[in-house]
Amino acid sequence: MTNAHALRPIASEADYTAALAIVEELMGAELDTPAGRALDAWVTLIEAYEARHWPIDPPDPIDALRARMERQQLQAKDLLPYLGTSGRVSEILNRRRALTLPMIRRLSEGLGIPAQILVRETVRPFEARPARKQKMRARKGKPRK
Repeated sequence: MTNAHALRPIASEADYTAALAIVEELMGAELDTPAGRALDAWVTLIEAYEARHWPIDPPDPIDALRARMERQQLQAKDLLPYLGTSGRVSEILNRRRALTLPMIRRLSEGLGIPAQILVRETVRPFEARPARKQKMRARKGKPRK
């Protein structure tokens, strides 16, 4: 390990680029060696810099549920024990109904999805239908051109 590998804070993009180069040099170092410990420390510094500058938001609850379904090769009918009726499963997967606390508990325990992901606000799809219905109702009273 050279002096160029001496640990220092990552405070800028230039520091970040240099740190990545150091990690590339140290890649493949044995774990319990000075180079291996330096590699571990640099990776930790890089992860902290990335988390601070490019945070990754947790997934939307429905996206997380769909990902788990795909990973475990589940179908909508497999969610019946957790969510209730097939209509309710459909409404939840299509974002027309929110998850309730009992559903979140059952999904978390049964499918292993962390509850802190499931309790987040669900991203609602563009609500074109209600606005469209309002426009149609407004038009009924007006003559057409």
